[in-house]
Amino acid sequence: MTADLGAAALKPMKRIGTIDRPQTHDPRNQDPMTIPTREPVGSATPNVTITGANDSRQNRTREMQLIPEALARAHMHDRLREAEAERQAVRLINARRMQRRAERASMRARRALAMAVMH
Repeated sequence: MTADLGAAALKPMKRIGTIDRPQTHDPRNQDPMTIPTREPVGSATPNVTITGANDSRQNRTREMQLIPEALARAHMHDRLREAEAERQAVRLINARRMQRRAERASMRARRALAMAVMH
């Protein structure tokens, strides 16, 4: 009977990680997430293989790391579009100003020609 206790004491205990101290931080070595069986049909994502779950978890991590970069790129794109619209507006204002100036010069020239012909 004591031999059984000795054998049991020598057996290593399997240590399971907790939320605060996971067994591993590598998503490929983590247990795949299980889908609860009580959910209605069609509400949960379809079952995937363990490799697929790990790849998906790895991709999610990579995508999350790239979110700030994508957000910065979107902001930059918006700022560039706003700057281009502003430049177009400034060009339009300048074109209208130059058109009015040309029309006034044309009217002065016509008036000067009319005065010269009349006298």
